[in-house]
Amino acid sequence: MSTKEKVLQRLKTSTDYVSGEQLAQELSLSRTSIWKAIKELEKAGYQIEHQSIGYRYQPSDVLDAVELAEGIKQPLAIRVLDSSVSTMKDAQLAVINGEEPPVLVVADMQEAPRGRFNRPFFALEKAGIYMSLLLKPETQLHELPQYTVLMAVAVAEAIDSLIGVETQIKWVNDIYLNGKKIVGILSEAMMDVESNSLKHVIIGMGINFSVPQEKFPAELQEKATSLFADRTPTVTRNQLIIEIWNRFFDLLEQKDAAYLAVYREKSFVLGKQVTFQRQNQQYTGKAVAISETGELIVDLGSETLALSSGEISLSAIQ
Repeated sequence: MSTKEKVLQRLKTSTDYVSGEQLAQELSLSRTSIWKAIKELEKAGYQIEHQSIGYRYQPSDVLDAVELAEGIKQPLAIRVLDSSVSTMKDAQLAVINGEEPPVLVVADMQEAPRGRFNRPFFALEKAGIYMSLLLKPETQLHELPQYTVLMAVAVAEAIDSLIGVETQIKWVNDIYLNGKKIVGILSEAMMDVESNSLKHVIIGMGINFSVPQEKFPAELQEKATSLFADRTPTVTRNQLIIEIWNRFFDLLEQKDAAYLAVYREKSFVLGKQVTFQRQNQQYTGKAVAISETGELIVDLGSETLALSSGEISLSAIQ
């Protein structure tokens, strides 16, 4: 453990001020080493209050693997990166490297973020949460859509609880706030070719946390926003990440599918006219239900279709 990590850990354990002399004695370091460590922590983004009687740690919006590991109830291998081309790819590499799931990869910036159907999305350094979880599920391939549905509920409830807002879920994997997208979720399966069985599941997401509204590209201004687009964050990214995964694992352990009721209640599309394409033909109908397996049921008037998240994307909602 480096000097700055030791100093940070000690400051986090105290709610009161800790003098430089006390830190030096407890950690067997010089006062100069303590001062340098404080400066390094502040340069990294940590908020440390200075008074004549010493130093005191303030909640800081710096992604911290130790803080995440202490807060998430489920034991995880956690990797925090300054930047990643894709946390989904990082999770895939974890499988190739023989790492034992569950593995959580979190990045401060995602250089080539992609969502469903390989669509790009906007990312801003230190203003978003970009993360992927590698799981080794005890399930079958046809149950994969449930992970996306369950994840959407966990994210939406975590945001509502911590920030005091009312989010909605656009089928199947987007979280909306005040009619604009704030979160995109993606689930992928990794198969064993020889046995044709499901070996791993990767759940990834991008969360617009504190992106100022004016920073979004012009074409996204009316479509996307962030949790704190025009105000100072009231929680840290670490706190939100911890809340999300604790809720996810709690829901995963439930024997029933009670989360489906929440998913339906928070639906952004049920009762509305939706437009989509299937096999190069465009359809418009009313979204009337969400099935037990996460399919969107659309009434076209002449017939009813069940849409799978893996093959359909809604192009319009009215």
